[in-house]
Amino acid sequence: MDVIANAASLVVQQKKQWGEILAGFAQRNKYLVSDPAHGDLFAAVEEGGSMLARQFLRNIRPFEMRVVRLDGTPALHLRRPFTWYFHELEIRDAKTKLLGRVQRKFSWLRRVYAVQDATGREAYRLYGPAFHPWTFEIRTGDRTVGRIVKKWSGVAKEAFTTADNFGVTFPTGCSADVKATLLGAVFLIDFVHFERSD
Repeated sequence: MDVIANAASLVVQQKKQWGEILAGFAQRNKYLVSDPAHGDLFAAVEEGGSMLARQFLRNIRPFEMRVVRLDGTPALHLRRPFTWYFHELEIRDAKTKLLGRVQRKFSWLRRVYAVQDATGREAYRLYGPAFHPWTFEIRTGDRTVGRIVKKWSGVAKEAFTTADNFGVTFPTGCSADVKATLLGAVFLIDFVHFERSD
């Protein structure tokens, strides 16, 4: 977890899925996680789940995701149970120790998530303003201390693939466990808000 502990920000790039482009069938999501200062760090791969769940449940499907270093060494394990609205994600390290959770909260006009540490204490809130659908502010109280932003991928990629690119800027001084939880939040946000549901 040292590489996450020392990172001020990360870039998460969803890998292009040719099966989705050519046949229209949802594939398991795959991502590459990079540190802008030090290059590629991790690969993340959705595991399990049936093709039927991917086709019919789309953005609300349950999933597990394995995050590994580029040499294949396990780093994180993410688990999302099935829920209709109050989406949540559990983040564990390679030894299955709980690092934190991300849970959607009820809100009329905003997309709001609680970022919790392993004890269940809320470390941060994620706010997705109604008029900025590509941005989630990382907040403590009323103060914005970081951001998760979906980045424009270009006309061809946006139109013909489900591949998304995200940047996460971490709050100054947060622990490696909380940074890992915020990284997990990027995947949950991509599934819930940017996975094609048509």
